[in-house]
Amino acid sequence: MEDPGTESTAQPDGWRPDVLPGFEQRTLPLAPDFEGEVVATLVRRAPGEADGAPDAGIDVLYVHGWTDYFFQTHLAAFWERQGARFYALDLRKYGRSLREHQTPGFVTALLTYDEDVEAALAAIGHGAEPSSDRRLVLMGHSTGGLVLSLWAAYKPGRAVALVLNSPWLEFQTRSVGRWMLEPGLRAQAALAPRSHLVNVDLGYYVRSVSNRYDGAWEIDPAWRPDNGWRTTPAWLTAIFQGQDRVSRGLGIDVPVLVLLSARSTAPVRWTPEMMRTDSVLEVGGVARRVPALGSLVTLVRLDGALHDVTLSAPDVRDVVWRETARWFAAYVPPRPEPEPEEPSRAGSWWRRAFRRRGRADRARAGSADPGPGAVTAPAPSPAPPPGRG
Repeated sequence: MEDPGTESTAQPDGWRPDVLPGFEQRTLPLAPDFEGEVVATLVRRAPGEADGAPDAGIDVLYVHGWTDYFFQTHLAAFWERQGARFYALDLRKYGRSLREHQTPGFVTALLTYDEDVEAALAAIGHGAEPSSDRRLVLMGHSTGGLVLSLWAAYKPGRAVALVLNSPWLEFQTRSVGRWMLEPGLRAQAALAPRSHLVNVDLGYYVRSVSNRYDGAWEIDPAWRPDNGWRTTPAWLTAIFQGQDRVSRGLGIDVPVLVLLSARSTAPVRWTPEMMRTDSVLEVGGVARRVPALGSLVTLVRLDGALHDVTLSAPDVRDVVWRETARWFAAYVPPRPEPEPEEPSRAGSWWRRAFRRRGRADRARAGSADPGPGAVTAPAPSPAPPPGRG
């Protein structure tokens, strides 16, 4: 739910302290929907808190997945080490943006999130009419990866690269499952769009990541419930439509990096394998969809990775950082230093005239340091040594 007690500490530009130490948040008002007030929330490192790496002139915007919010401060630190400014977006009805009157995570079309993304980009200078000359890199996890993939396809030329962390490009039962389920879901969505479907999340993924169980990360159960949220037919129909669009090819025009676990474990009962596999997505189906994203796509399969690869064990995270940094250096290199301006013709003429006048003055004064091209008398020969006797 909304973080209480922070409105009174907001700065004139809207930034105020976040629940994460050393970070700030800014509420982004959006158009109300049928449930009432709607907002998104932008998060950034507080000024002066970053590690001071040389600025690469790049901004990174990160979008989370289903039943999720931004808490991965180590991800922000990684991008800051690359010289980027890092921002994270809690979408409407998630995390910091969730309000009491709302159905968590509910939308009827993924296109709805365009307003959230555009509001965040406008706040950091990358709106439809940009006010910044910095370059934009987008990063999305799971559902956020699907949302940003569609956005990048519909808005070419806005970002220079896209990073996808286990993007939900295909349903767990693959396209056959989508085709079988979608007609019934569509009908149910028309009659009762917010009715609850059967909950298949038994809490195994949270068990693998939360430090309240077998994981290592501090996760707020109010914003990331152990058993997730009950999905709705309208929301799942929107997911199916987005995945169908991916299957037909997106033609994204910038380099894309996809980070994906090497293996999945079906979440039917707890097993220790869930500590080193993706227990949310069927990664084989996702991997098959990766080439449909665009013409320049890099797929990195990570042995031992969880669904959010950045929450994996330290040895796996080291691979995540290394491969992402290598891809980043190859496809998003720093801007070259501006070349010095050529001297104007007038300036060149003035310097040539000044040099000619200087040589003439030195010649008249009998300077011992003649200029280039000056003619001087030969030096006298040394006197012969005196004879003996």
